[in-house]
Amino acid sequence: MNYNGRKFVSVENTSNGEVSSKTFFDYSQEGNILTATYSGGEVLRGTLIGIVEDNGNLHFRYNHVNARNEIRGGECYSIPKILPDGRIRLYERWKWADIDQSEGESVVEEVK
Repeated sequence: MNYNGRKFVSVENTSNGEVSSKTFFDYSQEGNILTATYSGGEVLRGTLIGIVEDNGNLHFRYNHVNARNEIRGGECYSIPKILPDGRIRLYERWKWADIDQSEGESVVEEVK
């Protein structure tokens, strides 16, 4: 599975997350290295970097600046599912790595 050039939007998130349906992600991939930028809603600007595993699962770390000018970051594991129309949906489990340390779940879907 290759994520290069794909764009995603958040469709679900737990209440302790800052990503919303106004947050868009632009993914790039070189080899098994995944990078992305994201912004929108409560997120002013964010980046992520990680690994695409052989099965298409993602393991990455993320950092962003939110609307309160706080720097937030954490770690995420994502499992892909191919939708009937060929788009990718990612089921994510994440954990803040700052003072919060709480965990959450989110879903992002590819935008065509």
